[in-house]
This record gives sequence, structure tokens and C-alpha cells, in this order.
Amino acid sequence: MFRTLSRRTLTGVAALAASGLVLTGCGGGGGEPAALDADEQITLNYTFWGNDDRAARYDAAIAAFEEEFPNITINDTFTDFPSYWEKRQTEAAGGGLPDVMQFDYTYLRQYGDNGLLLNLEDYFGNGITTDAIDEGLLSTGTLDDGTFAIPTGYSAWSVFQNPALLAEAGVEPYEGGTSWDEYDAHMASVTEAGGGTVYGGTDTTQRIQDLELKLRQEGRQLFTDEGELGFTQEELAEHWKEGQENRDNVTVPQSKLEEISPVSGFGGTLTTSEMSWSNFLGSYLGDSGAEEITIVAPPTSSPGEKDLYQKVGLMQAASSSTEHPEAAAAFVDFLINSPEVGEIFGATLGIPASETQLEGANLEGPDKAVKDYLDSIEDRMGEAPAAPVAGFGAIEQTFWDLGKSIGLGTVTPDDAAKQFFDEAAVTLGN
Repeated sequence: MFRTLSRRTLTGVAALAASGLVLTGCGGGGGEPAALDADEQITLNYTFWGNDDRAARYDAAIAAFEEEFPNITINDTFTDFPSYWEKRQTEAAGGGLPDVMQFDYTYLRQYGDNGLLLNLEDYFGNGITTDAIDEGLLSTGTLDDGTFAIPTGYSAWSVFQNPALLAEAGVEPYEGGTSWDEYDAHMASVTEAGGGTVYGGTDTTQRIQDLELKLRQEGRQLFTDEGELGFTQEELAEHWKEGQENRDNVTVPQSKLEEISPVSGFGGTLTTSEMSWSNFLGSYLGDSGAEEITIVAPPTSSPGEKDLYQKVGLMQAASSSTEHPEAAAAFVDFLINSPEVGEIFGATLGIPASETQLEGANLEGPDKAVKDYLDSIEDRMGEAPAAPVAGFGAIEQTFWDLGKSIGLGTVTPDDAAKQFFDEAAVTLGN
């Protein structure tokens, strides 16, 4: 689902006042305002991954930016997450990345270390204001040579539930934070009650975050300090084998998920629960059409272990090859700090990293539910892992693709584990 847009209206989204933010930031770096000629007509290409709900929000944010900077036009495109990074890889090879990009923490080293991203630090206090962003969050976009991305917000791993579907099935919601066996039993009760029309959840071994959660519950990490995998091939095979009983009898069949892709089983109302990052709430509401979606803590094998963490996922970055770096910096600053953008997105990109944007967000309803969820798991929040190794995005996608292939029955867990380790060795250069 690709599209290109330029100027747009605010139809369907809260009306916006002019932002009042100009390119004269007073953030961390100090210095004079960046030179941005208000008479020069500039077009910036912007891209993001997401769905129609996120696209509508970006429409409103871009309209507000274009009102504040009438000489700058933003042409935007979007697609699903896997296709997004395939396209960026092709563009990177040809030297044609978009001027500004919604970015993911997992790709920071891969693109930043290869000189593909604009050093935003050059515009701190000179186009980009950083005073309102927690230093710990701001530092997540920093590599040895500068700051190459700025976080939009943060989230945490969670279990989403659809109360209406649960009520139809006559099953009580999962309470959250119990053992894995209890969560499995809950999913099984929904699937049995649903009689083939709705399932209790999706495969909890398919995504690398599921494995990461279980490793953290054992006091381990996905990667060692040396950048090597923190688990063995045998452990990975066993992880996937543990999910086989659920795949056979409980969770939504992968074949059904393929039919509705890129919408997830939960977004497509095939399941009553799904594990993902807490900032997915808005997307799930948009995809499912549900009036209410709740969030609870994921299961744990080690109560008391600090297995969850603040995950900086969505970020904003710019291409080092952009012909309009000052305008790109202005757009990044607006997306990060604008109270209007906070009002538009709420917590759908994570709880805003910038205090000025958080104030504008005025979290209510679903957005407040995300904040309340993050507050509720504070006792499980531990230290975030180190910046992902270069190539982590490819490793994550390989893991997911193999997990789906296991679900389709086209590869065994043992063969998938071997294939994963073979490909990871090439990606990690070891």
C-alpha cells in the first residue's frame, strides 16, 4: 500500500492551530538559527510504515507543518514494516534515501555507521530543540560520530485484548502477568469457545521479541556484549518446538494470517489477544474497528525479574544526501516537539519523548490507557539492551519469516534454527 500526497486538509482529524514553532530552536547545542530561506520553494520526500490510521494522523501533522512553513511541501509515502525496509535497502544501495524518514532503532547502526544518515547534532540549537527530551532517550540515537535519529516516543512489550470478542466467546479476559502456561490455557479456552470463528491468540514463538522476553526472564539478552547471539541453535529450535502444540490446536493458523496480511490476526479480529509493543494500540483500533482494546502485562516465568524495558522504536531521521538539510531539520524538529503533533498522535507512536509534545498530547481514552499500562508495569521495567548490532533489522525479519514458515509447515523448527544461525552468521560477519 504505497501512496504519494502533498497538501492536505484536516478532515477527520482534530483541527489544528498554527504551531508557533519556528526554526530558531534553543536546544542543546546553542548557536544561531539555521539558514532557511522562506522564499525558496522546497519539496521534501518523507516515508513511514504503518496503516491507514497512522497515515491519517501524518496527513494532519504534515498539513500543520506546511501551514507553518508554506514554502515547504512534504510528499509522503507509506507501506507495511517489512516492505518499508526492503525499499530503504534498495534506495540506500542507489544513494536515493528519502529526505526524512520514520526510523527504527534496530536499523540505527546499519544506516548510521555507513554514512547514510544526516548528523542531526549539527542542528541542535540551530533548528532542532532538544531541551524537552530526556537525555537518556535522546542518547539512543547517538553513535560514535554524532546523533543520527531522534526518538518520537517509547513503548513496552504487552498483551492486547479485544473485550467485545471475549464477551462474544463468553470467556473472561486474561489478567496479565501470569505464567506462560496460564496464558496458553486462556488462549485455548477462547479457541474452544470460538468454534473456529475466533482464536485466543497468535503464535507466541514467532517474533524475536517473544524469545527476547523469555531470555530476559532468565537474566539473559539476545546479544552478548561482543555482539554475538546470546542463545544457541539448539535453544532456538527448542523455543520453536515449544510452540507447536499451540500452533496445532490453539493459535490462529498461519494460513489464515496470510490471507489478511499485512493486517495482523488481532487487527483482523481473528484473535482476542496478541503480543506487541504498547504503541500499537491506535493501529489496532483502526484495523479492528473495535470500540475498546485493553492492554495487560505479558506472561512471565520469573516473577520479580526486570524483564520489560522502555523500547525506543519509532524515531525520525534524515538522509545525509538530502539537498535541503535545514528544511529536513525543521521537519524533524516539528515531528518531535510540536504540541500539535502530540495532539494528533497521542500515544500511537509511543508515549511522546518530548515534554512539549507530551503536554500537547493531553492523553485521554486509548492514549491514557497506554500511559496507564506503562505505569502499571514499572516494577518489571529493567535496563534497556544496548543499541542493536548492525544488521539487527535483517536478523529480526529473518526470525519472523522463519517463524511464519514453521506455522505454514514448510520448514521444521530444527531446520529453521539452522537456517537462522547460518544467515545470522553472515549478517554479523562471524
